[in-house]
This record gives sequence, C-alpha cells and structure tokens, in this order.
Amino acid sequence: MTSRAFTLVEVIVAISIMVIVMVAVAAFEYDVLDYNRQSQESLNNITDAENILKFMIKELRTMSPSASGSYPILNAATSTITFYSDVNGDGVNDQVRYYLASTTLYRGVTIPSGTPPVYNSGNETISIIANDVRNSPSFPVFEYFDGNYDGTTAPLSYPLNLAVIRLVKVNLTLDTTPDRSPLPVTYTAQATLRNLKDNL
Repeated sequence: MTSRAFTLVEVIVAISIMVIVMVAVAAFEYDVLDYNRQSQESLNNITDAENILKFMIKELRTMSPSASGSYPILNAATSTITFYSDVNGDGVNDQVRYYLASTTLYRGVTIPSGTPPVYNSGNETISIIANDVRNSPSFPVFEYFDGNYDGTTAPLSYPLNLAVIRLVKVNLTLDTTPDRSPLPVTYTAQATLRNLKDNL
C-alpha cells in the first residue's frame, strides 16, 4: 500500500482557490451590507424629511401679525425666513426664524415680553431642525410665490415684496454621506399662507 502526500504545487493551488473563494464571499457580504446601509439611509432621509417638512409647513401656514401688529412676515430670503405664529399655544404670536447655516437647518423662537409686546432677539431659543442639508443655488431652501401660483409659476424674484407672498415652498436636500451613495435627494413641500389669502 502506497501513501501519496500533497505536493507543494497542489497545496499552493488549494490555498489560492480558498483565498479566491474567501475574497469573493467577503466582497459579496460587503456589497450586501453596503446596499442595506444605503437603503436604510434613504428610508431615514425620507422619514426625517417628511417629519421636518410637516412641522415647518404647519407653522408657516398659521403665520399672522405679530403681537404688536407687525406684518406676518418679517424677513424672507433663499436660506432664511422669519415670521410670526403662535407656536407655543398661549394665544400670543411668537417670532419664528428658520435659517440654514452651513449644512444645519435651525429654528429660532422668540417669545414677546412687555407692554407693548417686544421681541428681544437676545431671548431667542434656537434648536437644530436638520443636519446634512446640502441645498444648491438651484434648489434654495425657501421659494416664494404670489397669489397667482398655479403649480408651474416661477418663484418671485428679488428683492422680494413681502406683501405679495401667498405661498412658501420649502426644499430640503439631505445627504448624510456626501462622499458615497446614495445620491442626495431633494424633498419639497409648500405652505399656503392661510391668513394672507386674498385669491378666494
């Protein structure tokens, strides 16, 4: 009876095949995990955008004159808007400011004090609404329209006449990982300013 041992060449070939199989399995697992990460990130972005936009639109829709009688919109630009709305439910309109700084969207609320009511910017409470906002100049965070907006009308041009704004469109481009997939997606919602409607 003869016994046959593996030759060096056979051992090298066997190890090479095993390494190739392990690399292929590892690459497949990485692809699966990366696909799952991308899918989860996309779902998270959709959920975050829906919640953020729903919150912002609710406040924008209910804007009305300030506690001192000032016009409902104090300031409006591509990356910021300041308006008055009763966001804490106490029957007095607060000053609300949304603004984008770098890639973070903030919300500032100033509660009026004194008689007559005064909005002191030093008392503004600021909170983060969204991170990883990556709007481009072609997709500003805020766009403004007058009462003739029909769904295809171009936004109002600058300088804005605040008195003609009747609808605010909010665009959020979210991308938590700008250096890899998934690609950024822009989410949009619009608020008709109920207390300013004049096109009934």
